[in-house]
Amino acid sequence: MPLEMLTYAELGERLKISPEAARALVKRHRLPRSRSNDGKTLVQVDLTEINHSPVARSPQIPAAQQAVTTLKQKIETLQTELIEMEATARGHRADFERECERTNKLLAELLKSSVETLAARERLALVEGKLSILTQPWRRRLVDAFTLCLPQAATTVRERRLGRKAA
Repeated sequence: MPLEMLTYAELGERLKISPEAARALVKRHRLPRSRSNDGKTLVQVDLTEINHSPVARSPQIPAAQQAVTTLKQKIETLQTELIEMEATARGHRADFERECERTNKLLAELLKSSVETLAARERLALVEGKLSILTQPWRRRLVDAFTLCLPQAATTVRERRLGRKAA
């Protein structure tokens, strides 16, 4: 049974495992080790005594790669949520614009109604004024018409009339 002096890398190649797995195997079997002149560790091993068959394992994903995939999935979900929110915002914007147009139309109608109401009140005041003149006796109407035409003469007439009543 030939003994061979192999490095961890060489032992790993022969057994078709990684150098780290070869190092763990040497520790487990407590095989003798020594240092070579170039600083590498040499293992004294009889390959016929080692019954090692590599176990096929699924490749281990490093933690960083798992974090990256997790973040990519999170980004995709956030992007889909963003698209949904933008669609909702467009709907709300359309509702807002429609309501603004409706408000502007209602405001224009309100202003138009206000102007018409003021004009109607002015006409009503004019008609009430004419009606009040017609309900007065003819002498009073004559004095009021005279007052409107000649305001200075009307004051003297009033003063005379008041003077007669006071005397």
